[in-house]
Amino acid sequence: MLQAEQTLQNRYQLRRRLSQRAGRQTWLAEDSTTQPEKLVVVKLLTFSDQVQWDNLRLFEREAQVLRQLKHPRIPKYHDYFCIDDQVLWFGLVQEYIPGWSLKELLAQGEIFTETDGHAMAKQLLDILIYLHELNPPVLHRDIKPSNVIWGKDRRLYLIDFGAVQDRAAHEGATFTVVGTYGYAPLEQFGGRATPASDLYALGATLIHVLTGIAPADLPQKDSHLQFANQVKLHPGFVRWLGRLTDPNLEKRFSMARQALETLQNTNAASTGLTQPRPLKSRIQLKKLPDRLEITIPAYRFDGWYILALASLIVLVYGFLTLDLPLSSLIESPIFFLCLGLLMVGLVGLAKSIILKFRQTYVYFNSQTFEIEWRLFGVWGRRRRGQVLAIDQVCRGEIRGVGKKVFPTVTIAVGIQEYTLTSFAPELAEAECRWLVQEIRGWLGLT
Repeated sequence: MLQAEQTLQNRYQLRRRLSQRAGRQTWLAEDSTTQPEKLVVVKLLTFSDQVQWDNLRLFEREAQVLRQLKHPRIPKYHDYFCIDDQVLWFGLVQEYIPGWSLKELLAQGEIFTETDGHAMAKQLLDILIYLHELNPPVLHRDIKPSNVIWGKDRRLYLIDFGAVQDRAAHEGATFTVVGTYGYAPLEQFGGRATPASDLYALGATLIHVLTGIAPADLPQKDSHLQFANQVKLHPGFVRWLGRLTDPNLEKRFSMARQALETLQNTNAASTGLTQPRPLKSRIQLKKLPDRLEITIPAYRFDGWYILALASLIVLVYGFLTLDLPLSSLIESPIFFLCLGLLMVGLVGLAKSIILKFRQTYVYFNSQTFEIEWRLFGVWGRRRRGQVLAIDQVCRGEIRGVGKKVFPTVTIAVGIQEYTLTSFAPELAEAECRWLVQEIRGWLGLT
C-alpha cells in the first residue's frame, strides 16, 4: 500500500494522493533529481485481478502518445516505469499544473459568464486543432470538466489522456469502450470515434460550465440537449454550441479548426458589420447581448393620393359653383366620374393616414422572436416564432397595388416565412440589406 513520503524509483517522493479508484492511484510528488525539486503528477496502475488487459493497454498507449505531444497546454511527459514489489505497478509521470479543475470550480459555486465560455472554447479548440491535425490524428475521447484545469495563470490545460486514441478504428477491430456518459457522443460508444466526437465532448463541457448542470441531467428533445433556457446566452453562441453537440455526426462540425473559424466569424458578424446604416434611414435599432429590438417607423404619405384628393376638391368646388339644378348635376357623366375619383381619393387618403400612424416592432431574445404591427401605438397584430428554428434571414419581396414589387426582410423558419413589412413600401433597398446584415449578425447566422 503506497503512503505519503514514500519514494518511488529513488526519485519521486509521494506528497499527497490526488485521486484513487479500483487499481489506480494518482499522487502529487516531488522529483528529487531536479534543483529546485519540482512537483510532478504520478499516475499508478496496479496489475491485479481488478485490472483488465485493456486498461493496461490504454495506460501504455497514454504514455506512448504523451511522449510525442508537445503543446504548452498539455502537461509534459516525464517518465514511465514499472515496479515489481509484491504487487506489479506501472507508473506514468507528468508535469504538474497548479490550478483547479473545472469540476472543482463548479463544485465551489463558481459562475462562468458567456465571455468566459468564449475564451474557454477558443483555448480548448486550439489544443484540439493541434491534436487532430497530427498524423495520425490524436483523439482525447474523454473531455469533461474534471479533465480541464484552470491554471493559476488563468489558462486552460487538457489533462488525463487515459482514453486517448492515436489511430483510426478499422472494420472488424475490437475496441475498448471509453468516455463518460453525457459527454461522449453515441458513435464513440460504438467504437467509431472521430475528431467530431471530441468536439461533442467539448460542447457538452462548455454547456455544463455555463449552465451549472451536467449534460446527463439536462432535458433532451430528439437527443438534442435543451440548454438554451437554462442560461442567458447570445443566440449565435447557442446555435454554435447546438451544432457542436448535434447527435447527428453528419451535422456536427467535422474538425476543430472549422469550429473555431465559425465561432470567430459569428463574433465578427455580431460586432464588426460591413454594411453601413443608410444615412436617411428612420429605423431605430437597439442591439444588446441578450436582445435585439427594431422599430420601423410609419410609411410616409403617398403624394399620388394627396394629388388625387386635391384634384377632386377642385372639381367638386367647380360643380358647386355652377348654377345648375341638382337633378342635372346627378345625371351628368362628369358627376359620376368625380364621385368615383372622390371615392378613390378617400380610400387612398385613409390608407395613407393608417400607414402614417402604423409602426412595426421586431423583438429578438435568446428564445423567441416577435413581429408586431401597431396602429396609433395601441392596436396591433403579432406573429411569433422560435429563434433557434430560424433557417435564414434574407431580402424578400411583397406585392403592392398594381402588382408593384417592394423590398422587405424575410425570416424563414422551415417552410414558413415571416416578413417585417406588409403591403406598403416601408423599406428602401439599402435598409433591407442593412437590416438583414444586423439580424443575421446578432443571430450568429454566418
